[in-house]
Amino acid sequence: MKKLSLLLMVAVAAMMASCCGDKCADENKNTTVMNTTMNDLLTRRSVRSYTEEVPPMEVIEEICKAGTYAPTGMNRQAPIIIAVTNREVRDRLSKLNAAVFGPDNDSDPFYGAPVVLVVLADTTAAPTWKEDGSLVMGNLLNACHAKGLGSCWIHRAKEVFETEEGKAILRDLGIDDTKYVGIGNCILGYTAGDYPEARPRKSNYIYWIK
Repeated sequence: MKKLSLLLMVAVAAMMASCCGDKCADENKNTTVMNTTMNDLLTRRSVRSYTEEVPPMEVIEEICKAGTYAPTGMNRQAPIIIAVTNREVRDRLSKLNAAVFGPDNDSDPFYGAPVVLVVLADTTAAPTWKEDGSLVMGNLLNACHAKGLGSCWIHRAKEVFETEEGKAILRDLGIDDTKYVGIGNCILGYTAGDYPEARPRKSNYIYWIK
């Protein structure tokens, strides 16, 4: 009887140790995920020099998916993402973007990045459409960094898709060009050269009310 009780106690102790081990493992895993997320947020930089190599499609798809999980007002999901990996269309968008500076501007505002994720938002979906689109842009930029890619927010998506050529691109995709307004362009690719270092944060960035 005593032997049976001892065996039972050993079995219970082993079970408790196993449960504790699983719980500790889960807690350590969660801590690691949180630390990785914080590190990504603190180390992301805007990259303005890229190689011509196009990242794998599955990586680009995962980055786009991260963009779709950005919070939106009342969950109306006003934004959309146009993922451009086609070089010809990418170059067309680059020329349209450069033309905002003037018709003779022949620069590449996309800094050689091979992929452009254009974020637009439906102005009729929610009053927070502009903020919603900006949050999607933030998710895309951070997701790029988490995947080891460089990225940068390039403006003038609004002006590009106000042009007839820009509206034609939307219509070809079945997008209502009268409802959607450009928010920004997330360019991405492999960084060429050294990764940028952080600039100092301004001293009055945070105001506390305790």
